[in-house]
Amino acid sequence: QVQLVESGGEFVQAGGSLRLSCAASGRFRSINAMAWYRQAPGKQRELAASITGGSSTNYADSVKGRFTISRDNAKNAVYLQMNSLKPEDTGVYYCAAQILTIANVWNDYWGQGTQVTVSS
Repeated sequence: QVQLVESGGEFVQAGGSLRLSCAASGRFRSINAMAWYRQAPGKQRELAASITGGSSTNYADSVKGRFTISRDNAKNAVYLQMNSLKPEDTGVYYCAAQILTIANVWNDYWGQGTQVTVSS
């Protein structure tokens, strides 16, 4: 019943900027934490940034100072502003959210992923 859809992944040159968006749709009671994960080819998926229901944020050391996560609760959306992009930022970026369903169960939902490619 709940779906997360990401958008904004593109090809971009090193040093450039990109903004990723993710919106939840369907029927649910509320959203708690939201996050952006990323996965480079041949590597483990890692947490890039997260934001709690109270809007406290956390960042991986590799993106700290360059990425900013934010949310718009009225739109059930989370965003990732990425600045000063590096080739090592290349990968598939996944939106994730903790959602309280209509059945009063907390479930983790994932988006389908969006490709970000940073070239030198």
